[in-house]
Amino acid sequence: MAAAAIGVLDTSHLNGGQKLAVKYYTVAIVLFVAQVLFGILAGLQFLYPDFLYGVLDFNVNRMVHINAMVVWMLMGFIGSVYWLLEDEAGTPVVGLKLGEIIFYVLTGAVAVVVLVYLFVQVGPGNDMTRWFINEGREYIEAPRWADIGIVVAVLTFFFNVVATVMKGRATGITGVLIADLLALFGLYLAGMFYTTNVSIDQYWWWWVIHLWVEATWEVLVGVIMAWALMTVLGTRRVVVQTWLYIEVALMFGSGILGLGHHYFWIGTPDYWFWIGGFFSALEPIPLVAMVVHAVYDSGAHKMRNSNHPTLGWVIAHAFGNFFGAGVWGFMHTLPQVNLYTHGTQWTTSHGHLAFFGAYATINIAMFYVAAQKLRGNVWMGAGIAGAWRWKWALFLLNAGMLTMTVALLASGYEQSFIERAIEGATWSGYFAGQSHPWFVQGMQWRMWGGWVMLLGLALLLWDLFTIGAGETRKAYSPSEDEAARTAA
Repeated sequence: MAAAAIGVLDTSHLNGGQKLAVKYYTVAIVLFVAQVLFGILAGLQFLYPDFLYGVLDFNVNRMVHINAMVVWMLMGFIGSVYWLLEDEAGTPVVGLKLGEIIFYVLTGAVAVVVLVYLFVQVGPGNDMTRWFINEGREYIEAPRWADIGIVVAVLTFFFNVVATVMKGRATGITGVLIADLLALFGLYLAGMFYTTNVSIDQYWWWWVIHLWVEATWEVLVGVIMAWALMTVLGTRRVVVQTWLYIEVALMFGSGILGLGHHYFWIGTPDYWFWIGGFFSALEPIPLVAMVVHAVYDSGAHKMRNSNHPTLGWVIAHAFGNFFGAGVWGFMHTLPQVNLYTHGTQWTTSHGHLAFFGAYATINIAMFYVAAQKLRGNVWMGAGIAGAWRWKWALFLLNAGMLTMTVALLASGYEQSFIERAIEGATWSGYFAGQSHPWFVQGMQWRMWGGWVMLLGLALLLWDLFTIGAGETRKAYSPSEDEAARTAA
């Protein structure tokens, strides 16, 4: 493998899986930008309903915003697994050419679907439109052909991982990864069939929305987090693997039961009220515990690390996951509360903080891992030139998200009070809530948070493409301390 000059952007020294990961990261970043831009447009249309009416309507903006979020995060996760796979298995990725072909097929399919979203959204729904235009299911609006493409892509990805691990070295991390990828493939199938009973159809739809996005993704994040903590902080493998096993136990033990907090109002039995309300808050605990334990364990290295941006985003992930998915989720999932909050901006507040805190942050952390090695494994710790960029990007993106989260919570509280508690969830109550000054003020503050995030995103992109340029210091590896302690 060719050696790269320190501080020079170069892919020649990356292994095959890492080169493919960079391609996934590139598409993920493009879709991240699209998500934020379409979110800005949708936010403006809350305040100015006539804005772009008939040209780019709110339902299209919202659809692109949400689906771009789902796809860019998935692209980031797949890229992260390819990035760590060869190092973890100790052998080159098996079937890499097939993986590269699927990457281009998946990227092309995403581009086509987005164009269809933007230009073909008028007309009646029928069997043809379900196959080629839009399935009509919220959050998973992709047409049927794209659903099949996603399944094929995930199966190919699954083959790459399993074949590589079978040829190379099996670890606790790769074992959890393989089990999770099987669930990632299987659970998505729940959203690919329909029933004529609305309650049953919604039941299976929630299996995709909750268990595919929230459960299998959480475990996938746990795998990536475990590897990142070992790489950046030198955390012992036994620590991260222990918490990873606990994560799996809680996720699939309590996660399936916690899914019941979506069942309250779709005609399912009453026992889901207390089952779903209790178990839905347990999922983020192991990931937070993993980070806390890892930081404590890294005291043996005196917290030495040569990639401060990655460490910063990992810490942001720990807090974002706990508060976004845990605290903000639990505060409105008890049925006695959800009766008033369901479908209001209170739910949107939780969704924004949970997705950003639990998923976007770990992807960004991995972007910086890739940026470091692309520069020839350059020093990215204390004293690096232009460090203000990543610090301000970290601050602005998180500050913008927190502003939006609190603003949406205020609007959702107003909706719950006026629209639900006082007006009794009537149409007149809906419009009274949407036009109330408190609701409007919350949406205005949400826009300020969006503009701050856009500024933070611009800084993040600038930093990712320039960090380490011209740096001459080699990165420190936590394994050096481990080797020194072993020799002693």
